[in-house]
Amino acid sequence: MASPINGSISFLVYAFLVSFSLTICSPNKGFALGGGETLNTNYDYHMVKISSLMPSSVCSPSTKDQSKRGSLKVVHRHGPCSHINQDQASAPTTQILSHDQSRVASIHQRLGSKKAQNRTRGSRATLPANTIHDFGKFYVTVELGTPKKDLSLIIDTASSLSWTQCEPCIKCYNQKETIFNPSASESYRNITCDAPQCSQLTSAAGVSTDCSTATCAYDIQDGGDIEGDSSSVGFLGYEKLTITPSDVFPNFIFGCGRNNQNPFNAAAGLLGLSRDPLSAVSQTASKYGNYFSYCLPTPTSTGTLTFGKRGTTSKNIKFTPSPVNPKAPSFYFVDLIGIKVGGRRLPVSESVFKTPGTIIDTGTVITRLPSAAYAALRTSFLEATKGSGYRNGGFSFLDTCYDYNMFDAVKIPTISFLFSGNIEVPISEVGILYFHNLAKACLAFAGNSDASDVSILGTLHQETLDVVYDIAGEKIGFGTGGCS
Repeated sequence: MASPINGSISFLVYAFLVSFSLTICSPNKGFALGGGETLNTNYDYHMVKISSLMPSSVCSPSTKDQSKRGSLKVVHRHGPCSHINQDQASAPTTQILSHDQSRVASIHQRLGSKKAQNRTRGSRATLPANTIHDFGKFYVTVELGTPKKDLSLIIDTASSLSWTQCEPCIKCYNQKETIFNPSASESYRNITCDAPQCSQLTSAAGVSTDCSTATCAYDIQDGGDIEGDSSSVGFLGYEKLTITPSDVFPNFIFGCGRNNQNPFNAAAGLLGLSRDPLSAVSQTASKYGNYFSYCLPTPTSTGTLTFGKRGTTSKNIKFTPSPVNPKAPSFYFVDLIGIKVGGRRLPVSESVFKTPGTIIDTGTVITRLPSAAYAALRTSFLEATKGSGYRNGGFSFLDTCYDYNMFDAVKIPTISFLFSGNIEVPISEVGILYFHNLAKACLAFAGNSDASDVSILGTLHQETLDVVYDIAGEKIGFGTGGCS
């Protein structure tokens, strides 16, 4: 039987610990626990300030040197550094997720997913198999024509043909810069229907063409007749592309769009960065080699897109194989083999990832995983965050959300991707949660509906990383601290 003294001491210690816990863990003081639970301490954590998840009106541009040959500034189009969306206080999160689903569905259909085809067949959402939604969040500014005109183009690693809106417009959406007028440029030339580039557009890039006139016409209908989806119809042409004052390409092939629509407006068009022969990467390979890199910034900062090998500043770049997939040669596949949550590897077989494969994409926001892998990640995340925040249902297709109205900061477990070649890539702490508002901060992953659907590494989990594409070497590299 315990002595009264020992019992008194035990009670005093217990009272002190309760008092200390309430002081440092109060919702008004910082990190908080909910429902009287204790946080699982067997995981590695980030301490995340809630303010870092919220939209900001202050731009803090990167200090990374952008004067290197072939280097362009990358800007998040919904952030305060954007010159094309300054009237928007914050990103339209509901709309972004809706279009993200459309993007993923069109990628899955293009890659032959039977379930994706069945989901869209017979509905207004029927998608042409050779096109995808171009709803990317990041843009660069290039110069086109003579005299040169600044154009802000969305970067898209899954698209081949670069295009911009052109006068005279049959239908054009609102964009920040003046719409490009080819008749006012001394260096513009139409590409005729009998030119090999016209047939190449269909055979290599998979874009529909029309030769009812002498000029090669293209048709990118990315979303069928779904209201608000993205499309461009116009003529193929040659024009002078200026990336930097010393890097000029006089015969750049691009689409001059006369009938266009874009759900977010503002940007002038798209810069295609796929493997295809007509992509910007392939067309500039004579100077840069088949090599480019980028760092996608957070909304409040800026990043870089660099053609050639001079753009990476990270000294810790590690490469994983990215072989050409014969069934989808334009996409960039990476060999994802596992995931860690809080320093623990999920109990998921490598075959779960390898069977459908994984692509990396600059147009998809939320990473999509095989359903078995997502279920394991979600279970582990819930265990690690037990007591950290208040569960608050789901939002759109995100099913694990938290209410942080009473919190200043929370602990969330670290998450990292594992790639073949013994490579571990950590996700930035600000990319683990998708922030809609204080009552809806959600785990920024989703599961595919079918085991055959390809996994997609989205932009939220690429932000702040140096991502290096060695196309000739068939490998992709990752390094941390790329935008700093």
